[in-house]
Formats: sequence, structure tokens, C-alpha cells
Amino acid sequence: MRRAVVAGVTLILLGATGYATADVLDVAPGILTRDGATVAPPTPTGSATASPAWAALPSPAPSPTSASPSPSATVPPPSGAALAKALGAIVKDPWLGPSVGVSVRDGETGEELYAVSPSAARAPASTLKVLSAFAVTSHLDLDARMTTKVVTGATPSEVVLVAGGDTLLGTGASDPTTVEGHAGVATLADEVARSLDERGAGAVTLRVDATYAAGPRYPATWKKEDIAAGFTQSVSMLDLVSQRAGGGRAAPPVPEAGVAAALAKALTARGHATTVAPLSGHGTPAPAGATELGAVESATYAEHLGFALQHSDNALTENLVRQAMVAAGASPAAPLGPPQFVVKTLADAGVPTTGLRLLDTSGLSPGQTATATVMADVLALATSGKDDDFLRAVASLPVAGLNGSLSDRYRGKETKAVAGIPRAKTGTLKGISSLAGTTVDADGHVLVFAVLADRVPASSGTLGARAALDRFVTALTLCGCH
Repeated sequence: MRRAVVAGVTLILLGATGYATADVLDVAPGILTRDGATVAPPTPTGSATASPAWAALPSPAPSPTSASPSPSATVPPPSGAALAKALGAIVKDPWLGPSVGVSVRDGETGEELYAVSPSAARAPASTLKVLSAFAVTSHLDLDARMTTKVVTGATPSEVVLVAGGDTLLGTGASDPTTVEGHAGVATLADEVARSLDERGAGAVTLRVDATYAAGPRYPATWKKEDIAAGFTQSVSMLDLVSQRAGGGRAAPPVPEAGVAAALAKALTARGHATTVAPLSGHGTPAPAGATELGAVESATYAEHLGFALQHSDNALTENLVRQAMVAAGASPAAPLGPPQFVVKTLADAGVPTTGLRLLDTSGLSPGQTATATVMADVLALATSGKDDDFLRAVASLPVAGLNGSLSDRYRGKETKAVAGIPRAKTGTLKGISSLAGTTVDADGHVLVFAVLADRVPASSGTLGARAALDRFVTALTLCGCH
């Protein structure tokens, strides 16, 4: 019978990702729970057409003390020869092009089971965010929260809005049930207005202190056309959900100004006419010893990192790496400081960094390289139990056919048999398609995989390449491969 993960990993994933993912992993009852039906192995061409094996009725969730041992404890992992037979034709699929790097690992031991040119440097696109997530989890307390506050200024009629890293502020009241809008400007204004009333203040001038974790507004290697097209936005420590780029809409270059304007409007409506002082650069620090007039807290860093990975959010990934740098005592001000910080964090953890050439931490810049080896090395740190904090990040990766950037994939007849099992970070740029994550094979083995293709033919394009990648992961997941 297929089991999604060994007991220890299962319990961590259950706590990290909630019911929907736990359901997928066969540790909670639900429509996505796998049953014990036998599934046919894929053909060598990679056209896995086995019908889905989802349970018709939910089964009870095992308790931590009574869960039966995972079959992976007694069944050997897949053999390299059998994996080559199942996967080899797919790796050579013309839709992936002539430059493909692959590494498949035993998730419990990190042992490489199957590989194709894994150490060659290739463009990773957004799978690079996996490496950045490792740096974030290595230096930030994932259960901590970001505080956006207002403090007294240099004069009785001045107040200062102090950025704390939260770029998912809502304009309304704080909503503790969400990540976007967890902290709200209206709630902050309520607190500040009460404090101003108690101090007998009237009209005020609002200025912004966005000096925390400040750095270049955009990595120098980001393309201006990508910014203008709404694929990303400036890297800030203070922003509103309503201002964020998306759907072809560009974001304002100085998002802090929009937050200040929203707060000023809310304070004025509460009886304190508020004028916003012009913002130069990132502003200047609030006065030492300033009194706090109001504050709101974000969702946790773990939730923000999960949001960034689910939505492949470039600016938010850069934001979190910069905050990790500050926590580690480093400055994010240097243009290449953040990517160098990621490489150093990997090296310090013993991950070989040969082949890494990083220009940003989100994967949007052209000219970057990584290897399937480093991707698989890092992911194996989570699945093998060597890094529980990073495991929480890996547990938040998009799930095939369920959410995030994989929500619309694994729906066709060739791949729907594994929907709900693989979780992976996608990567897509022109001529580049990649996928890196984890899955569970037919014998219950946790497997790590990384596939990087950076010479995708224009004739097949993104859709063709991602279809081939999905067939690869489907074949890997359905394969017992002994």
C-alpha cells in the first residue's frame, strides 16, 4: 500500500501545511486520500495512462503512536536501471530540447538513484527560489511576525510610519485568518488615532521610515519590460496587497508612498488631518526612543515564504532574503549582496555550490545558472530529516493539480493519476522550463527530483516542455522500479 511519507516526515508535514495537504498525504481522511489499488507502471515512452487510484471513501487518520511502519522501511528504493528504463525516453523528449539535467534522489538517505548530466550548469528560472528558501529558513524564525508601526516623530505634530518588512498589508481591518491582509491599515489607524486622542494631538504630518533591510529597489539584472508587464515589482519592506503587480498590471515604483497615503486618509477620517511628508529614498530612521502609537503584525514568516513559493512571487522572495540577511548581521545594500548571501548559506551548510551563478534570489534575471545536483542536494536536506525548518518550506511547495503554480497541471489523462502527490517549484522563462521537488513512488518511498531544461525549442515552447516535465514526474511517482 502506498504511504506518502515515513511517520516522522508525515507528522511534520501535517503540522506545516494543514488539512488539505495532510489529506493528500494519506494522514487525514478526504477525497484525495490514496487507496491501496495497484497502478500500472508507465511505458518507456512516458505516456503514463493508468487511471487514478483515489479512495471512494475516507479512511481514518492513523495516530502518531499507532501508525504502521512505512513500506519504504522494508522495500528497497528504486534501482537506477529501472528508473532509466522508465524515465530515459522522457528525458530525451524533443519538447525538452537538447540540454536537460536530472537528479533523482532517495529522499530518506539523499543517495542519487538516477541522473542525467546533473552537474552541468543550466538556467534554473524560478526553481532558484528553492535555494533562496533555504537561506530564509536558515536565518529567520519562521514563527516570528513582521511589525508595521507608527511612532512619535521629532516634533509633537509629526508621526513616523516604520516599515517592518510586511508587503501584504490590507487597507481594511486586520484579518487574522489570512496571509494577505493579516495586518490592516484600518486597524493601525484605529490604534494611532486613539493614541493621538490621548495625547491631545490634532493635525499631524506623517513621514516614512523604510530603512529596515533597505536595498536597491530592483536587482540591476531584472529586465525593465518584465517589471512594466507586471511580472514583478520593486523590492520593498512596506506595501499593500492592492498595489502589488499582477495580471499585466504594473506596480507603483515607490509602494511605501501608497501605504502612507492610505494611512493618512484613514487618520484624517478619524479626526486627525494628516499630511504626508515627501519621501526621499527610503526615508530616515525614526527618532531614537520614539514612543509607539500603534502597531499591527503580519502573518508568520513561514506563511509569507509559503505564499512566495506558491505564487512564485519574485519581489517577496527578494524581500525575505534581505530580511534573512539582516537577521544574520549582513547588509542587503550591495547590488549582489542577496545572491551572494544565498550561495554562502548553502556553502556553510555543506552544499556544493559548483555551477552556481546567481544574480538575484528569485530566478527572474537572465544569465543565472545552477545544477540539478545542488537543487537535489538542498531538497534532500529537508526530506532526510536533517533540516526541519527547511522541511516546512518544502511542505509549502505547490502540490500537483491542487494549488499554486501547479494548480492547473496534472489534470490530463497522462498525468492525473498522480494529482495530489508530487509537490514542486516550477521555473519558466523563455526557452527555460524546470521543476524541482518531492514525490512518493508506488512503494511509499519519498523521492527528490530536479529537472532543468534550458534550451527548450521554440516550436514546442513552454506548454510542450512543461507537459514533458509532468510526464516525467508522473512516471517517477507511479514507478516501483525495482
